[in-house]
Amino acid sequence: MGTPTTSWALLLATLGSVAGLPLGEEPSCTAQHLARYSITFTGKWSQTAFPKQYPLFRPPAQWSTLLGATHSSDYSMWKKNEYVSNGLRDFAERGEAWALMEEIEAAGEKIQSVHGVFSAPAVPTGTGQTSAELEVHARHSLVSFVVRIVPSPDWFVGVDSLDLCEGDHWKDQVSVDLFPYDAGTDSGFTFSSPNFATIPQDTVTEITSSFPSHPANSFYYPKLKSLPPMARVSLVRLRHSTRAFVPPTPDLASRGNEILNILSAPETPLDCEVSLWSPWGLCGGHCGTLGSKSRTRYIRVQPANNGIPCPELEEKADCIPDNCV
Repeated sequence: MGTPTTSWALLLATLGSVAGLPLGEEPSCTAQHLARYSITFTGKWSQTAFPKQYPLFRPPAQWSTLLGATHSSDYSMWKKNEYVSNGLRDFAERGEAWALMEEIEAAGEKIQSVHGVFSAPAVPTGTGQTSAELEVHARHSLVSFVVRIVPSPDWFVGVDSLDLCEGDHWKDQVSVDLFPYDAGTDSGFTFSSPNFATIPQDTVTEITSSFPSHPANSFYYPKLKSLPPMARVSLVRLRHSTRAFVPPTPDLASRGNEILNILSAPETPLDCEVSLWSPWGLCGGHCGTLGSKSRTRYIRVQPANNGIPCPELEEKADCIPDNCV
C-alpha cells in the first residue's frame, strides 16, 4: 500500500492522460490542435490588505495545493449558488483531495467530460506564488480549479469553467482576480473557528466585505464597497513543442513557490472596536464634598492601517458619596 502522496501522484498521472469526446452537442470552440498553458497562482492575502484576525501562527496564513481540471461543459467542479460535492467538501474543510480526484476520474470515465487534471504545490504563506502546466483542446476548453484558504472553516478561492477558447482560436493570456467563497458546509465565522457543520448544507456563496453581515466574520469590513482580491491567477499560452505533453504530478513539499514583494498591496483600514461601558463603580469621597465614580471598557479590535484610533477606555464623573467617611 503506497503513501497518500504516492497514491495521489499515480491517480493524477492517470487522470492527466484521460481524453475523449464529451457527450452532447458540438462544441462552440473550433480552434485547431491542442493548446498548452502555464497557470500561475499568486496569493495576495497579506496582513496589510486583510488586517482583521489575520492568522499569524498555528497555522499562519497560507494556501493549500491547487487542484484543477480541464473539461467540457458537461462537468462542473464547483459553481456559485449550487451545492458542493462530498469531494469538494472534504477539500474545502480539510484539504483532503482524494475523494475530489475520484469524482473527477468518474466524470472522465463515464461521460468523457474531463480531459486532464493539473496540480500546483501548496504555498506556505499568504503572499506566495505557485505554478503548473495544463492542456486543453476544442472539446475540453474549460478550466476549473480550487485552492483552500488555510486556516478557515470551509473557505476557498478558485475559477469555475473559465473558457480558454474564443471561436476559432486560443486566447494568448487570461488573468482573473480571485475572491473568497464559502463552500456551505461549515458555519464558522472566523479563520480559526472550530468545526461547526452547516445542517442542512448550504450552497456556495461569495464572501464579501458585508456578507455574512456579522461583526465576528473575519472578512467583515463594512466601510469597504468590496474586498481587495485575495489572489490572482494568470494563464499564458505556451508555444508549440515537439515533446509530448506530460501531465504535472503533485508535490506536497511546497516546491517552486516564492515569497512576493507586497509593498504594492492595498492597505485596508481597520477601525478600533471597543466593548460596552462597564457599570458605574461605587461613588467614593469624603462627607460634605463631591465624590468620584468611574467606569471602563476594553479594546476588542486594535486599529490598523490608519483606521480610527481607540477612544478613552476609562470615564469618570462626579457624584454624591454613598458611604462617606
